[in-house]
Amino acid sequence: QVQLVESGGGLVQAGGSLRLSCAASGNIFSIYTMGWYRQAPGKQRELVAGITSGGGTNYADSVKGRFTISRDNAKNTVLLQMNSLKPEDTAVYYCNAIGSQDSGYARFDAWGQGTQVTVSS
Repeated sequence: QVQLVESGGGLVQAGGSLRLSCAASGNIFSIYTMGWYRQAPGKQRELVAGITSGGGTNYADSVKGRFTISRDNAKNTVLLQMNSLKPEDTAVYYCNAIGSQDSGYARFDAWGQGTQVTVSS
């Protein structure tokens, strides 16, 4: 079993910054991709940013130039630096990790519990 623990959410004024972190632990052989998703009230969950084990990244158009995703493969952690926050960034942010376990014979797709980010205008 794989567990993801997120931290770093909170309340910030528009234009401010927050940094989210997520640590993966448990039965992990390797992690292919890690990413951050968000879900605002009444909306579907959407990808915010993702990063591969090789460092390749992708971002939602709405956060390009403001958010930066990074990861530490040795520590199985992923960070999301969020700058120039806007009220429309308000959502619950979820960490996701996809990889293999059981010495590589099984795949996992794990989610964190979510952390609230609220941006006031």
